[in-house]
Amino acid sequence: MRVITGRVVQGRIELEESLEEGTSVAIFAADKTGFHLTNEDEEELASALAAIRGGAFVDGRQLVAELKALKP
Repeated sequence: MRVITGRVVQGRIELEESLEEGTSVAIFAADKTGFHLTNEDEEELASALAAIRGGAFVDGRQLVAELKALKP
């Protein structure tokens, strides 16, 4: 995993580095205070992404259904 920054220009994301065609990406948008990751944050993010790629996730529709089922 690499962390690459960029900006939105006319509705498109322009990166500071090139990525190979077909590369999967996850986008985290900075707020007005910025976006900073510690080494530990990057490691946790990489671990979470690896778990997701391995199938350890809950589909959004499934999550909504489970949350609705919790309502009394």
